[in-house]
Amino acid sequence: MDKNIGKKIVIHSYKHDKSLHRMWKNAMILDENEEYIVVANKRTKVVESTGRFWYTREPSVAFFFKNHWYNVIAIIKKGIVNYYCNVGSPVLVDDEALKYIDYDLDLKVNSDFSYKILDIYEYKMHQEIMSYPEDIKQILAKEMLHLKKRIDERGIPFNQDFVLGWYNKFLSIKE
Repeated sequence: MDKNIGKKIVIHSYKHDKSLHRMWKNAMILDENEEYIVVANKRTKVVESTGRFWYTREPSVAFFFKNHWYNVIAIIKKGIVNYYCNVGSPVLVDDEALKYIDYDLDLKVNSDFSYKILDIYEYKMHQEIMSYPEDIKQILAKEMLHLKKRIDERGIPFNQDFVLGWYNKFLSIKE
């Protein structure tokens, strides 16, 4: 995968019914190992399923896990790192994009590692509309507990110096 370091990649987020949810147009691959793929971006275009688009305000380093049902976006603002975690399928990468299914539940993690679960209503609504299978619901509940434990134990990537190291690598490759 070393040949892909510095390569630009598109990120696709889908819903359980296979519909495209959101697309990030321009992320740079920084690393890939057996556990996760690290990408970074700064002022990247995000296109919603409605066609509406916007640009990210702060730079971020994102960790897409291959064996866990979540991904973590470390958002850097004025040298402080906050985290936004998406509960979603393990990442898949093909020639087109980096892809995952977004299962609505999110965790917003502050720089002091306090966190709040977001979008519970959206999760419950989509679970009904899209008929999430029972095994998927159980996996998501188990993975949410795993994610909380990772945060509490400051496991990768919940360490500001770790994230800023990746961001500095992004800046050095970008220039």
